[in-house]
Amino acid sequence: MPGRRRAAEDPGRVSLEVGSGGRLMREFIDRTVLPVLGNRYLQGLPDASRVGRDIVFTTDGYVVDPLFFPGGDIGSLCVNGTVNDLVVSGAVPRFLSLAVILEEGLPFDYVRRVLASIGKASRAAGVAVATGDTKVVRRGQCDKMFITTSGLGWAVGRPDPRRIRLGDKVILTGTLGDHSLAILAARGEFGLESAVKSDCAPLTFLLPLWKKGVRWMRDVTRGGLATILSELAEGLPFAIRIEESLIPLSRPVRAAAEILGIDPLYLACEGRAVMFAPQAAAGRILDHIRRFGAGRRAAVIGEVGLKPGRPGEVLCETSAGGLRLLEALTSELLPRIC
Repeated sequence: MPGRRRAAEDPGRVSLEVGSGGRLMREFIDRTVLPVLGNRYLQGLPDASRVGRDIVFTTDGYVVDPLFFPGGDIGSLCVNGTVNDLVVSGAVPRFLSLAVILEEGLPFDYVRRVLASIGKASRAAGVAVATGDTKVVRRGQCDKMFITTSGLGWAVGRPDPRRIRLGDKVILTGTLGDHSLAILAARGEFGLESAVKSDCAPLTFLLPLWKKGVRWMRDVTRGGLATILSELAEGLPFAIRIEESLIPLSRPVRAAAEILGIDPLYLACEGRAVMFAPQAAAGRILDHIRRFGAGRRAAVIGEVGLKPGRPGEVLCETSAGGLRLLEALTSELLPRIC
């Protein structure tokens, strides 16, 4: 379900879809950002850039609504999201910067809770907040609290889609969509009640896999698995094929997807990654991932091949036995999930 643009969308103004992590965001970057700011560090639009021989650098903004949700809050989210961008970029996270924008009138209790969460998440991920900034704006000029974090890490691997080969396995480290569903339930939208918690967590346990044969890795955030694979496939001389029946989903996500007509392949996670590895290495990689709580339901969900499909395509074999072409997200399914 790539989604549809809103009928009233004004092409001369920014829409929510530009921040979806899907096709419209990619078009915005390609047409608006790169012509002005493009340089060698931005080539391929990596989650993090190598700015030195062994230094990897990333940054991200967090505007999640609500600030607190089952399984996490904006504090744990800003730490884990930035840490995970470094991990999937082949780096050991070491340092974070923290810039906080607060709305006038926000209860100090909220600020203390978020800072405590940032401290706890930082210690769990083994990173230090080394610098930061705080600004306060007038009431109504931001929604409670916005955070920007940047991360610095030391390189231990190098993800490179050019290394992907025929027969490579597609590995997903856990269930899809739990973060999106937790946010949806916390907002009370659609009268949805669910006990699901966000999967927000650090992916540092994946770092040893860079020495075990992994060729490429990406955390499954905005745009979901379908968008990530679609964008990756654009540059491959092969097709990617996944099987719907092999994709792990929690019971709440599966039920909500059926009730609301939402495709889990486009839902976001904040503690899951998809990776490509040689067939011969897939078994030991799965064994490693499954040793950790966040990876108990890791699975091989597909492989790289020539047929069916053409180079650059992502095909999903449905539970009914048909083939479905996956495309990048073109609308905002759930605004402000991170």
